[in-house]
Amino acid sequence: MSRIGRMPIAIPAGVTVEVAENNKVTVKGPKGKLERVLPAEMAIKVEGAQVLVSRPNDLKKMKSLHGLTRTLINNMVLGVTDGFEKKLEVNGVGYRAAKSGKKLTLNLGFSHPVEMEDPEGIETAVDGNLIIVKGIDKEKVGQFAAEIRDKRRPEPYKGKGIKYVDETIRRKVGKTGKK
Repeated sequence: MSRIGRMPIAIPAGVTVEVAENNKVTVKGPKGKLERVLPAEMAIKVEGAQVLVSRPNDLKKMKSLHGLTRTLINNMVLGVTDGFEKKLEVNGVGYRAAKSGKKLTLNLGFSHPVEMEDPEGIETAVDGNLIIVKGIDKEKVGQFAAEIRDKRRPEPYKGKGIKYVDETIRRKVGKTGKK
């Protein structure tokens, strides 16, 4: 059995979960509203203050969809109550980030500044050399954070670039001089 899939999802106060036809799940909460169409094979039931996900049979595909479906619904519930955030760190001499309105401007050693627009439902903030990406949709927050990091990935020799705060960079030893 899927250990994750079997666990019920507790619905906190102030959050409503609705399941329409074709497994279209709508979660409304204090921070906003999220909708998602989930795999049609899974049976999703709202019972009292919890959501239960069950699968029709024990095929390998159904087992993997079981845990996935439960986790997606749980992330929607967590998103509308607390929201998600990712922190990125800008390292390097002359590398900096600035925020003006909905535009994030990055100076990353290129001949031009890199400008990025905040996507719908995502909010960015700059605090010194930290970039904080916040939102209610975990997938969108992670995707935008990855796009920011892709503008200048951390390099292994000096560690310059944009990295996640909890990420560790495998450092390499540089060239050694001739004697």
